[in-house]
Amino acid sequence: MESIEVVVGRIGKPHGIRGEVTVDVRSDEPERRYADGAVLLVEAPRGSAFASRTLTVSRTRWHQGVLLATFAELTDRTAAESARGVVLRAVVAADETPEDPEEFYDHQLVGLAVYDVDGTHLGEVAGLTHGAQDLLRVKTLDRREALVPFVSALVPEVDVAGGRVVVADRPGLVTPFPEDDE
Repeated sequence: MESIEVVVGRIGKPHGIRGEVTVDVRSDEPERRYADGAVLLVEAPRGSAFASRTLTVSRTRWHQGVLLATFAELTDRTAAESARGVVLRAVVAADETPEDPEEFYDHQLVGLAVYDVDGTHLGEVAGLTHGAQDLLRVKTLDRREALVPFVSALVPEVDVAGGRVVVADRPGLVTPFPEDDE
């Protein structure tokens, strides 16, 4: 069975002296991705001396809204400090889907056709940009790239099986502003 890697977090600063670290969670399913015994792939930041290729979750807990994790390979504060900035990836089956039907993995959306609410073909999903607000990157039919906030008011329908996304388009969102004829 084919599998893919999905980013599930990034290690932040050490917490305490026994190797515990903060984790910037990049998964809607942290209880699934950070389960005790889970083995995560590691991508060290450029210039980092961090050598491990995987980290094994020993324990996690929430503290003031922040996920704290202990990994078997990080046994003290020095080791935890060396892991700062490390991106964590989980290997999932290519056909796996999130438990919540309103959530999607990036790879499920890339390549889907984009239509407006009237059925006009606008382009296709070229990717996603994650941040404070997730954005769909839409490659338009005229080869521009438009960024659409991935919220239900602007993206009312996602049909992965049907290969389409519906965008409540507005001038300047995906389609350009009408030209001023004055």
